[in-house]
Amino acid sequence: MMPTKLLLFVAGLLLLVKGADYFVKAAATLAKKLGVSDFVIGLTLVALGTSVPELASALTSAFKKQGGLALGTVIGANVANLLLITGLAAALTAVRTRREMIGRDGYIMLGATALFCLFAWNGTISRLEAAAMLLIYVAYTLFLFTAKAGLEGQYGFRSFLNYLFRFRYILTIKHGVLAGLGRSKAGKATAVADRKIERAFREGVAKDLLVMLIAGAAIAFGADLFIGAAVYFAGLLKVPPVLVGASVVALGTSLPEMSVTVSAARKGFGNIALGNVLGSCITNIGLIIGASGLVLPLKTTQARLPLLLGFLLLASVLLLVFIRSAWRIRRWEGAILLAFYAAYAALLYFVIK
Repeated sequence: MMPTKLLLFVAGLLLLVKGADYFVKAAATLAKKLGVSDFVIGLTLVALGTSVPELASALTSAFKKQGGLALGTVIGANVANLLLITGLAAALTAVRTRREMIGRDGYIMLGATALFCLFAWNGTISRLEAAAMLLIYVAYTLFLFTAKAGLEGQYGFRSFLNYLFRFRYILTIKHGVLAGLGRSKAGKATAVADRKIERAFREGVAKDLLVMLIAGAAIAFGADLFIGAAVYFAGLLKVPPVLVGASVVALGTSLPEMSVTVSAARKGFGNIALGNVLGSCITNIGLIIGASGLVLPLKTTQARLPLLLGFLLLASVLLLVFIRSAWRIRRWEGAILLAFYAAYAALLYFVIK
């Protein structure tokens, strides 16, 4: 029985990671064809794509009534993003940063993390709290696409709070729908132009969408195998599900982020590298906790959950400090991030049982 479960665990992880890899490539290619910038791709499509394993794992955990596993997966995945993955990228080569990374996305990530820690402190994420997290993610995504090129400095954290609490995302959705209707009622010249665009992209877009569909199916199937095996081993070893999620599951599902971030950093694309990290953290908290918490309220009886949440908050603050330091994450700072991740691993192994 155990060898079979171990095989299913590995097979599920491979399907998750490879499926996410193909999903990301197809999504990024599609976005490029539609003229989306590198940084926005990193913050949205690549971040979403590399978070698909966590999303699939958390949703599967929620359906299997393993809320602790879902919570642990998000906590562990974000700690891995902030410390291990960024640390590895910076240790290999200094990662250049930009003011917009902290002035907008960094503070949004920190705010979302703080809110998640507040909600999860008692060991439960209710449906109402999950809905709030999901709303933040949707508003953030829409907010990104309202920012005008060359005016990024005017779209900071305060602008996002104004956008969120004044319900301006509703207007964004409304205008998007009206724009779509307007295009459908346009004259013959517009129709001809639309047909030219359609002919130009039909083959490539169809291929990208097909790849995304197949990859999505592989991810869903892999998540079911992966989580089923993880729950089995948690019961066999008498380890709380939240710890399994915060360690093995989180590390396994973070492999796509690691691959994308390290590769982007080595090629000199610091914007994509850090955009992926910040975007993945926001996605993990907003979309994954939101979606899985709406399926079923997430609960865990792990008494030391606040210690994990405190470490997550510390990791978030530390990364923002290093982003602001000389507007690059230097190699010695990458080494410090890796040392903190080692401390997190030790915390899981020696303290939280």
